[in-house]
Amino acid sequence: MSHARTIPVALVAEGQRMASICNACRYCEGYCAVFPALERRLSFTEGDLAYLANLCHNCGSCYYACQYAPPHEFQLNFPKLLAEIRGESYRKYAWPQPLARLYERNGAVVAIATAVSLALFIMAMAMLIDRQALFAPHSDAAGSFYALIPHGVMAWTFGIVFALAVAALVIGSTRFWDDTEEPPRDFVSPGPFAHSMADALQLKYLGGGGDGCTYPDERPSHARRIFHHFTFYGFMLCFAATCVATVYHYAFGWHAPYAFSSIPVVLGTLGGIGLLVGPVGLLWLKERRDSALASERQIGMDVGFLVLLLLSAATGLLLLALRQSAAMGVLLALHLATVMGLFLTLPYGKFVHAVYRFAALVRYHLERTRPLPEIGSE
Repeated sequence: MSHARTIPVALVAEGQRMASICNACRYCEGYCAVFPALERRLSFTEGDLAYLANLCHNCGSCYYACQYAPPHEFQLNFPKLLAEIRGESYRKYAWPQPLARLYERNGAVVAIATAVSLALFIMAMAMLIDRQALFAPHSDAAGSFYALIPHGVMAWTFGIVFALAVAALVIGSTRFWDDTEEPPRDFVSPGPFAHSMADALQLKYLGGGGDGCTYPDERPSHARRIFHHFTFYGFMLCFAATCVATVYHYAFGWHAPYAFSSIPVVLGTLGGIGLLVGPVGLLWLKERRDSALASERQIGMDVGFLVLLLLSAATGLLLLALRQSAAMGVLLALHLATVMGLFLTLPYGKFVHAVYRFAALVRYHLERTRPLPEIGSE
């Protein structure tokens, strides 16, 4: 499959230079999956570099251990280079690509502007339906949310946005897998797929072999892994809450808002807390991150994603706490807009690393089942 955009030639050439040096040295082969994957190659295509870049968590352990890092004449900063290639891979595989170019310029500003614009649109729509209902207190009766925005309007709007996000992510991941030159059917090979799922769920390579990864500085720490767990499982709990609420609504005819002790509210509350703790912690670590390892072009995209996650959780928890007050209408509009903005930008920012990284892990475990080039069975 051809793509309209490719990784810049100069960046590919620099990646090939650094990967060749790392392949000759092999000092860092025990740090993470990147180096065993790298050592299977004698040359590196653009697709190989995108694959290695998405295997990388950018922890920096190899940089701090490297004898060829600056000020050595080789100027080897492999994690920063992989971060730059990784960012280019987001843009290369994105669909449609004009949206990726818009988001890459200033992800944080675009993310917040998207959420604010959607919030104003939703409030304007609610005022056209019933101006007084937007600023009036509502009882905690079933269906009171829909006094502001009809359920059909809400469901169709979110359904379209969700479908577009899923389509963009599927097309992007298909393009990424196509560049690995692996057969599509091998992506679901039971053994490699299961190993990849286990690695992803436990964030194996953020463990640094037991001591933690060197993030935000050269001292090993588990902080990043912990905050990633809060973020990932918080997101999944919120998604689970939405799925259960959908079953409640369509299968049983039970309409939101639900009781505080109900399954959707308990799952959503726990998920919201996770999405407060995780993104705040990751933003704090990012602020303290060693600037030598950061790709400047990625900072805005990463921050934009974390800010939208944080705002989604904050507005959701506030809506839960104040859903019988006069603030409910505005908070509902803000929460819906933030979640919608989050889904609209998912395929163009940091979230796609989770998708491409999982695909990269599948390829890594596929390769481990094959003989090493000119060496024999692993």
